[in-house]
Amino acid sequence: LGNEHLLTKKAIAVVGARNASVNGLNFAERIARDLGGGGLLVVSGLARGIDAAAHRGALSTGTVAVQGGGIDVVYPKENAGLYDKIKDQGAIISEVAAGTPPQARHFPRRNRLISGISRGVVVVEASPRSGSLITTRMALEQNREVFAVPGAAVDPRARGTNHLIRQGAILTESAEDVLQALN
Repeated sequence: LGNEHLLTKKAIAVVGARNASVNGLNFAERIARDLGGGGLLVVSGLARGIDAAAHRGALSTGTVAVQGGGIDVVYPKENAGLYDKIKDQGAIISEVAAGTPPQARHFPRRNRLISGISRGVVVVEASPRSGSLITTRMALEQNREVFAVPGAAVDPRARGTNHLIRQGAILTESAEDVLQALN
């Protein structure tokens, strides 16, 4: 649904925790806005938290929401207003049939699409067993760049991103870090 011409742009995924911190939400929105301003299409999964913040930040420059259900099924319901804005200003894609409600088994497939259409994945906050880390694993399998925003050692939402940095992900403090690596 939406503006399919956006899918011709170079894309970057911005993903992270559903139960994000205020700082994480603000950072995700800002980096998405700046990445869009740098010419990239921002891709995410329309989940609550970091995904929603990334979509909000990139609405004016282009964002794509990859659904875990049919493109006509709003999930989570709290993002209905954002869904409508993305449908008008961005694009919504899915690999499952229209009308299909989201199911747990669809989300790894959704994450594969998020990383697959992107040149890299920026992870803002992620616990050690999060879906965001599934997306980064798939990104690595697809030879995509992985960018991780460092966080406080005492915050469980930062354990996944800090681990990614220890494993060689690009430490990311601004959109400039991403744009330099991709260019």
